[in-house]
Amino acid sequence: MTTENPFFSASTLPYELPPFADLREEHYLPAFEAGMAQQLAEVAAIAADPEPPTFENTIEALERSGAVLARVSLVFFNQSASDTTPGVQQIEAGISPRLAAHRDAIHLDPALFARVDALYAQREELRLDAESDYLLARYHARFVRAGARLGEAEQARMRELNGELATLETQFEQNVFADTRAAALILDSADELAGLSADAIAAAEENGRALGHDGKFVISLKNFSNQTELAGLDDPTVRRRLLTASLGRGTESNGGLAVRMATLRAERAALLGFASHAAYEVADQTAGTTAAVDEMLGRLVGPAVANARREAAALAAEAGVDAIEAADWQYWSEKVRKARFDFDGSVMRPYLELEAVLRDGAFFAAGQVYGIGFTERPDLVAYHPDARVFEVSDADGTPIGLFIGDFHARESKRGGAWMNELVKQSHLLGQLPVVVNNLNIAKPPAGDPVLLTWDEVTTLFHEFGHALHGLFSDVRYPLVSGPEVPRDFVEYPSQVNEMWADWPLVLGNYAKHHVTGEPMPAELVARMKEAANFGEGFRTVEYLAATLLDWAWHTLPAGTDPGDAQAFEAAALERYQVAMDEIPPRYRTGYFGHIFSGGFYAAGYYGYIWSEVLDADTVEWFKGNGKTVRESGEIFRRELLAKGGSTDAMAAFAAFRGRAPEIAPLLVRRGLVA
Repeated sequence: MTTENPFFSASTLPYELPPFADLREEHYLPAFEAGMAQQLAEVAAIAADPEPPTFENTIEALERSGAVLARVSLVFFNQSASDTTPGVQQIEAGISPRLAAHRDAIHLDPALFARVDALYAQREELRLDAESDYLLARYHARFVRAGARLGEAEQARMRELNGELATLETQFEQNVFADTRAAALILDSADELAGLSADAIAAAEENGRALGHDGKFVISLKNFSNQTELAGLDDPTVRRRLLTASLGRGTESNGGLAVRMATLRAERAALLGFASHAAYEVADQTAGTTAAVDEMLGRLVGPAVANARREAAALAAEAGVDAIEAADWQYWSEKVRKARFDFDGSVMRPYLELEAVLRDGAFFAAGQVYGIGFTERPDLVAYHPDARVFEVSDADGTPIGLFIGDFHARESKRGGAWMNELVKQSHLLGQLPVVVNNLNIAKPPAGDPVLLTWDEVTTLFHEFGHALHGLFSDVRYPLVSGPEVPRDFVEYPSQVNEMWADWPLVLGNYAKHHVTGEPMPAELVARMKEAANFGEGFRTVEYLAATLLDWAWHTLPAGTDPGDAQAFEAAALERYQVAMDEIPPRYRTGYFGHIFSGGFYAAGYYGYIWSEVLDADTVEWFKGNGKTVRESGEIFRRELLAKGGSTDAMAAFAAFRGRAPEIAPLLVRRGLVA
């Protein structure tokens, strides 16, 4: 690794921020190849060590291995999501199966596993500290779940399955990216956008210009089904065109891929002794069993559908029709909110300007709850001009890490909102965290304010919660740093952080008219909260339909032929009793990237509502524990956020909360009890 390549050595920038000014696309592939070769050599040395295995010469050595590969992977996959190019997509398509093979080469190395297995067998005699003991257990589970105990023929098949799945998952993601852009709604005149706010119309015109459609108005699609503009568009024909475009993505390009991936995942689970991919995945989550997930979802479906049907009747009555259509639901829902609660969501937008929401909202709340501060660092270059770098410091001035905010939509960014890490916190490696938040807020014409919807405000606070989870990590080992927690636990800290969006002190600090500076009227806030429960039926059914669709794909036993993807989807929704023509699933199979692009949420989309049980219970604790917000924040940070994945997740919750979680607060929040 003597070739000039910024990935070959640790960055000398503050907090080891990647040297983006020096990085080029041509650096990626050589760094991946050199990084894999380096780590395989390091792993071979660990496996061949003539000394008996110890925690230091085996587990800790594994934690130190692969530095170059870690650096390039974190940067590359952030760019592939945030600012892709045809070249990046080509690299991703080629490198994904090679990375899968690389992971298999490590996890299926018999000599290496023998050392890990021997250490695990003598855990009690080793008398490790709690974090090291838990890390050893995680390593052992990772090897076993990867197939380390399988026979030679089964391991060979495992390698084939992982390689093909990596290829298919990348292809699925790239198809969604292409289909979503191709399906953007192009309109000829502003009249067709009647009902949207003036700034939203201006943003659509600016989007048209940016995409090469000068003089036209373009609505680019978000990654979910029900596009936010449906709530405002007066023209029913335009609403139908928009929803049809949204629901049709991936129908042709991804249906067959989804079938193939579900089949391969089921086969892989069977090789490892599990009845389904869902059983395999959930065994390593806080839920533990598919029965536990079934029980929770079963409690929610009936009340949610009943609630949604009541909402549908109210919408139909307001619209003067026998039954409401899917494309009209959000539009008439806004009408009912206005009629019943004298609340119009669009009236909030002038009070929700992005910079104020960020600095006087999310940053201010973090200061009030945790005592931390943010200083923008324009001298530090991020990966795109839209991405801004902030240094984060503790109450006593101690450096915590860097936060990068990348809030605007662009043609090169995938849809949705997410958090990435560019540097993982680790005392072992002497690293502080560098974390990224990505949103997809439409960029207005230059000089115009960026006004948000309330949903976008909530999303910003949500993703910032993920960022805080990474920033507050205080662990020794990178494998358990920050959000490296069970998948059905990872959304919990981010969902808790949403509570500060409408906390009176915080809301009053940022919700001010972008022209006059007047605070948002108290009665508007009160009406918003009063109206909040209307629509919970829709939101819960929309979410549950996607969750149960994921569950249907991944509870298939090995050898089952799902058949046609669309037919399978329709049958699954009927079987789980969440099929409502008026409420499409939040994600349909063809663009359900959570479960088919990389598979992080495969058989795990239930984790959002599983985590929300913990979240709702925690919000009640913040409100009623008798402590100040600052005192409560310190407890939550110390007992939960700082732990990362270094301890059992539910044990961490119990230590913080003083008991196991209760579901009642969630049922009340979702309007599923009287």
